[in-house]
Parts: sequence; structure tokens; C-alpha cells
Amino acid sequence: MRLTMLGTGNAVTTHCFNTCFVLEENGEYLLVDGGGGNGLMVQLRRADIDLTRVRHVFLTHKHVDHLLGIVWLMRMYLQSMRMGSFDGEAFIYGHDEVLALLLDFAHKLLPARDVALIGTRLHLVEVFDGETLRLIGHDVTFFDIQSTKTKLFGFALDLGGGRRLTCCGDEAITPVGKRYARNSDWLLHEAFCLYTDRDMFRPYEKHHSTMRDACQTAEELGVRNLLIYHTEDSDLPHRKERYGAEGRAYFSGNLFIPNDLEVIEL
Repeated sequence: MRLTMLGTGNAVTTHCFNTCFVLEENGEYLLVDGGGGNGLMVQLRRADIDLTRVRHVFLTHKHVDHLLGIVWLMRMYLQSMRMGSFDGEAFIYGHDEVLALLLDFAHKLLPARDVALIGTRLHLVEVFDGETLRLIGHDVTFFDIQSTKTKLFGFALDLGGGRRLTCCGDEAITPVGKRYARNSDWLLHEAFCLYTDRDMFRPYEKHHSTMRDACQTAEELGVRNLLIYHTEDSDLPHRKERYGAEGRAYFSGNLFIPNDLEVIEL
């Protein structure tokens, strides 16, 4: 399985795209979150990922830097389906609040002739806490992280052979998230800023972590590979070096701090 980071930044970054990524195996694609706006289309093109091959999408929560790209994606899906350049069906998964908002946007912003295809060609699939679905050839278990800020779901993907990838969304990991993340082969975790820069960026006010926090948590949970995203972009050319230096003091596993469009073999 390959993971392509379409974007690695937090909501207000301007030097990199908002956090979203694609998991791909055997020609099947799962997009997780959508970034902000039609920049998602640009990132997919830059990653050489054909939109019509992306048939599964999971949206973690309804913040603008994760959801608005999905509105554009729906527009492209529905238009392509109507015009005959997109065969078959596509599926967008999310909790009830996310799907209700997407459907509302669709009715208010998209042509009625395209919206008519929702439910027949484009399916909005509600997922529930603890539910497991089969996506791109793997069992994926969705879970409510029990955020006190907004309703936010993560997921644990069975990589096979006893290996697991866990994504806990873009907040500091909660006790629920820890249950799924413990002993994961891969943990995808946000880090809003360096611990040394916490007074500047105030991550805790936004329910976010620092690099030190994320690495300490991953070490405590016995994670083998930690991938960091959703950071600030004040010094992007040196982000890998600076975040890596802080993180490796607290995490003994393999540490990944990818740039936009970086591809990682899982």
C-alpha cells in the first residue's frame, strides 16, 4: 500500500496545502479528507492520480479545511457521471453531521440535474462508531474520537499480516484513539507546532498537539512508524529538520514528516 500526502498543513497555511491524503493499493484509491476548495483537484493532478479512479472517500469531520474540497469533488464526480466520462459509482463515507452538510451544500450549490445522481451513482454512506467496512480490499474500522470540540471520526485500517494503520483525525489523541492506536504499525498524528513554539502558536487552545506531545504519545503506545501532519508552515523549508530534531528525542521508532505530494510505502 502507498500513502500520498496531498497536503500536510493546518487550516491557515499558505505555503502548503491543508492536510489530506490518499491510500492506494492494486489500483484502488481511498481519499481521506479534502482540504480547502478546488486546490484538491490541483493536488490530485500533481500527484498523477486520476479523479475517476478515486471511488472511496472518507471525511473525518466538518471543518472547512477538510470538507470544502469534498464539495468540489462532488461537483466533478456528478458532472463527469452525467456527461459519461465517469463510469460506475463512487462512495463518500462520514458521520451524520458531515453527510447532512454535504447534502445541503449540494442542493444549494450544484445543478439539480447533477444532484439527482446522489443516491444512485454517488452514495453518501453514514458510518457509525465501531463499524467495520471493507474498502480497497481492507477492513476499515471507524471510531468516534469523542472530541469535545466537534464530532470527529478516525479509523483503523487492517493492513494484513497483523499490521494496522491508525488515523485519529486532526486533534490531540483521545483515550478512545489510544485504544485503537496502541501497538499500531503506523500512526498518523497531527502536530500543530514544535513544543518550543507552543507560546507562539497556542496549540492547546485549539485541541492540538505539539511535536513533542505526539512523539511521547506514540512512544507510550508502542507505535512502530509515526507520520506527522497538520503543522504550521512558518519555516517550511526546514520543517523536516526542525520537527525531526524535536521528535527523535522522544520517539524511538521510524519518524516521517512528509512534504506535500510525498509518497510513502507502508
